[in-house]
Amino acid sequence: MARMADASSVLEFSPVLPVVVIDDLRDAVPLARALAGGGLPAVEVTLRTPVALDAIRAIAAEAPEAVVGAGTVVSAEGVAAATAAGARFLVSPGWTERVLGAMRESGAPFLPGVSTASETVGLLERGVREMKFFPAEAAGGAAYLAALAGPLPQARFCPTGGITAASASSYLAMPNVGCVGGTWMLPADAIAAKDWGRVRALAAEAAALTRAPLAPHAD
Repeated sequence: MARMADASSVLEFSPVLPVVVIDDLRDAVPLARALAGGGLPAVEVTLRTPVALDAIRAIAAEAPEAVVGAGTVVSAEGVAAATAAGARFLVSPGWTERVLGAMRESGAPFLPGVSTASETVGLLERGVREMKFFPAEAAGGAAYLAALAGPLPQARFCPTGGITAASASSYLAMPNVGCVGGTWMLPADAIAAKDWGRVRALAAEAAALTRAPLAPHAD
């Protein structure tokens, strides 16, 4: 695994990327510390709640062991706000020319989202080879990604959406999958109870998952 400070690819942080929705700002730092303590240092905070940017800011300032990024980035303004708050990587559920341009200009590692072969080809045309596959299960799951590997072996993915502890390994076994995104290590009852020990234990289980070697056509 690449050192966190040196990683230039979101796919290289760890096999599992936690996707975090922060409703209570007080949860942000202890949650990030629990995930990092369990071996999942990269934390994708989705820009879906009013406190999301403040959560990124707090994690960046108070949990240096975590690598905080922003998810659900859907506008150039969102890119600017997230990076200003301290986000060290960016993830989008989809892409437009404007969003893609802003993510590139930010200088941070990024994953634009795709769910079709045409969207994947569009990014490859623009020199982008690492992508989020979303919504993974609804868009065809591991079977769909396996089908894409034949004609588009140069594309690598972080599938996210509907992935569970039971299904994560089937994705990580694929050579065109660099990591998976998920929320299973963040059960709602554990968050509500502030049970950070449970979160840390679930993170450790997720961190123990392994991924396939890099596909030979990916370089």
